Amino acid sequence: MMHTRRGFGGACAAPHHLAAEAGRDTLRDGGNAIEAMVAMAATIAVVYPHMNGIGGDGFWLIKRPGLAPIAIDACGPAAALANREFYAAQGYGVADDETGAPLMNGDSIPSRGPLSALTVAGTIGGWQEALAFSAETSADERSPLPLSTLLGHAIRHANDGVAVSASQKALSEKHLAVLSQQPGFAERYLGQSESGEPIALEEGARLRQPTLAATLSRLADAGLEDFYRGELAARMAQELEAAGSPLRLADLNGYRAQRVTPLKVRLRDSEVYNLPAPTQGLATLMILGLYDDLSARHGISEADGNTPRHLHALIEATKRAFLVRDSLITSPECLEGGLAGSIATQQRHLAAEALAEQAARVDMQAALGWPYEPAEGDTIWMGTTDSDGTTVSFIQSVYWEFGSGLVLPSSGVMWQNRGLAFDLAPDRLRSLAPGRKPFHTLNPSLACFDDGRVMAFGTMGGEGQPQTQAAVFTRIARHGMSLQDAISAPRWLLGRTWGDVSTSLKLESRLAGEMAQTLAAMGHEVEVLDEAFSDTLGHAGAVMRHPDGQVEAAHDPRSDGGAALT
Repeated sequence: MMHTRRGFGGACAAPHHLAAEAGRDTLRDGGNAIEAMVAMAATIAVVYPHMNGIGGDGFWLIKRPGLAPIAIDACGPAAALANREFYAAQGYGVADDETGAPLMNGDSIPSRGPLSALTVAGTIGGWQEALAFSAETSADERSPLPLSTLLGHAIRHANDGVAVSASQKALSEKHLAVLSQQPGFAERYLGQSESGEPIALEEGARLRQPTLAATLSRLADAGLEDFYRGELAARMAQELEAAGSPLRLADLNGYRAQRVTPLKVRLRDSEVYNLPAPTQGLATLMILGLYDDLSARHGISEADGNTPRHLHALIEATKRAFLVRDSLITSPECLEGGLAGSIATQQRHLAAEALAEQAARVDMQAALGWPYEPAEGDTIWMGTTDSDGTTVSFIQSVYWEFGSGLVLPSSGVMWQNRGLAFDLAPDRLRSLAPGRKPFHTLNPSLACFDDGRVMAFGTMGGEGQPQTQAAVFTRIARHGMSLQDAISAPRWLLGRTWGDVSTSLKLESRLAGEMAQTLAAMGHEVEVLDEAFSDTLGHAGAVMRHPDGQVEAAHDPRSDGGAALT
């Protein structure tokens, strides 16, 4: 049985134990939580390549003592050449403007390969911006840790090799036919059969990534800026173009991560923060706000934790939040009020009056019909807090498992396929256009309680992210569960993720029996999964800092994770 880790120093949680250990060691070396997170982000990019990488995007929430939380949007925009005409020339996405019907051999962006690698990879820019914020707001006079220290764990693991995880093997096998055909993928992430055919690496096999190690070493020596405006950028741009991607050097040169004001929702005992558009952070906060309203409105108490009333309230809140999200969230400059006004536009949906209006529509006896078609995605969430009280909630992704599958030969960087979130049809909420940011499922959360506790929490899992975050938060804050119990307890997922085609309410097998029967009787389309701890339900984690200096950390038994304390 797993237990919450507790101590009085710093704490780190990650879906792979080597990333948590890299963060812990960075804190022990005198680094703060922001520096520890950069070390964790670099390490997880090496040891969990099926879930994330430096060719993807990232988002940060940072709370420093005495300062309001800040957010960093490290999402890259679509390339200047990424438009309908570019894809029409490749035979994709031309549709009749009247009917929307495809006129050519494909009505969407290809899911893998160079044509899916159409957005700038923003995550390195996020590391850069976070470290700049750390230096600007440091309360002591110590020198920041050098990049060679922060990236050292990742470089060592890339050079020496890491053991292939069970999930990497399974996902390599699942997508072998497609991924083995992508430029550079087989050489980096697959083995060979006796007949010379590409095969998935076995669990426990040693995966070395010397080319990626050299790239990380280059960034440690030349600085993170090199990824966008240096020698590394020039080489990557040349190879992206040669492979057929619309990305060019000018796209990399022009990119910088942005500090943005986070969204927040006021709950009865706390404020919870998340990222604004282009993420679905609004949905996570709406679910929590609606659950608080429903609890007061219908008398849901601490004793109702993990009962049909608890699950039904969260599931119905999820439906209401997703309906708002899917009518609103797109690239920020496309929202009402433009880039400057987009956060205010989203924040209006988190006002008490707006939440009350939505909560009043929830029937606590019957489920709302749900023909919704969600998105997929693969991601990692990590959290850390240090002895000075700085707390970080962070998420990093290449979108689908292994992203586009395109691995650049001279850098070993595997590029994301986040551009699939765009629509090739014109005049839609998320229509493709140069410079626009794609819709993101990524959304890390951070809660500041009125009693002084600060909790970073989050998960991977595409559509499941808001649902799992709501489950974890309400179990801890409303139903008295420990961090580890809240994460380990059986979970559910409304909709499809990890390649599922159904939009049913999926329950882990531990929720079979009376729970499943009661929810089905309320009108939910219930599907009981075979697994007691299913990958389908994401890889969650949490770290908590108490006002007396005690720290807690917990990770998900559904992952290869770890919780490490200094």
